[in-house]
Amino acid sequence: MGRRGFDSGRRGHDWIELMQPTATLSVRWVSSVEDIPLDLWARCFAPPLEGPWWYRTIDRSGLESQFTFAYAIIERGFDPVGIAPAFLMDVPIDLVAPPMIARLLRVAGKVIPRLRYQRTLFVGSPCSDEGTVGLLPGVVLAAVGPIIHDALSLRARQVGASMIVWKDFPDTASAALELLCASRGLFKLVSYPGTRLPLTGGGFSTYLQTLTSHNRYNLRSKLRRSKEAGDLHVTVLQRPDPLLLDEIFALFWQTYQKGKTKFELLTPRFFQLIAAEDVSHFILLRHPQTGKLVAFMLCFRIGPRVVNKFIGLDYGFDGSWFLYFRLWEQAIDWASRIGATDFQSGQTVYRAKLDLGHRLIPLTNYCQHRNPLLHQLFARVARNISWATLDKDLAHHSSASG
Repeated sequence: MGRRGFDSGRRGHDWIELMQPTATLSVRWVSSVEDIPLDLWARCFAPPLEGPWWYRTIDRSGLESQFTFAYAIIERGFDPVGIAPAFLMDVPIDLVAPPMIARLLRVAGKVIPRLRYQRTLFVGSPCSDEGTVGLLPGVVLAAVGPIIHDALSLRARQVGASMIVWKDFPDTASAALELLCASRGLFKLVSYPGTRLPLTGGGFSTYLQTLTSHNRYNLRSKLRRSKEAGDLHVTVLQRPDPLLLDEIFALFWQTYQKGKTKFELLTPRFFQLIAAEDVSHFILLRHPQTGKLVAFMLCFRIGPRVVNKFIGLDYGFDGSWFLYFRLWEQAIDWASRIGATDFQSGQTVYRAKLDLGHRLIPLTNYCQHRNPLLHQLFARVARNISWATLDKDLAHHSSASG
């Protein structure tokens, strides 16, 4: 699949300027994390946000065949006031088109392959749960949102993107992005929610008391049955060596292949780079008799938050081992004892996470298609999308809550 990256057209720094009553705001595009001063990163993406270490890792991980990254620096005059990470992706049409249109395009795509994909320019990160535009104190998204979006529109034309998406933004950004919808004609699309668990100190036993009696009983039962199946050796470590990283990636790959929803495919290089970062902690479970690694969880410790970023399980161990819940026990015990106040767990496997006490965090995509007819069609379809239509576990939860 041929791609034109963010550097097509005018190379280097692209500008779009709009006059405001009190100042000139502009957007300057750069293609690398290294082109942005560290002090600006630190002020715009302070903990618990994933900071420059995260974007530097995905920049260098060999993901070019999937994504092309760029960064919009928002400036007032000559002073930078914010950063908007962005990426370009050829999205499989099955993920975005209404079913009837998707079927037609799949057939046509056998003759014209480009019809099977929709080139999309996203604001956000392909591997982060929430979209973020990092702004200095006193600078608000409502003021800079239209400037950013106009720069995105120009960029989309340059790189041949038909869709612009502000990806997975939380409710804290909704007021500003609702204004953007009104002024620029975007439509809203419900996204998969994030999941978050409040934590207190005291380890796993204290956490258990926060669950409902039913969920506490079920979790204890699974852990008891797992421990009857056999012992597992637990390690929490940083900076695993290359041989251990090979074991970790093998489990990640096994779990990725089992997953139903796939967006990004990470590389061994990604794990090598992220393992070198201070925020990264690996929770490992080994079979003591064989020494075989059977499960891992990669967690980020970012200020008061722990992020459960990726897991890997050995599916050769049957269901009676309940490896996911053995990992969970160790992760919660570790996170609560280091003083974390919340535990973030991503956008999949909702049934298990709800049973474990997570709260759902609403997230929304804000979208615009360059073709007016397709824009109206997608907007109409988006009105009928809800948590219940996205995921069967969310449908069950919505039904039970309603």
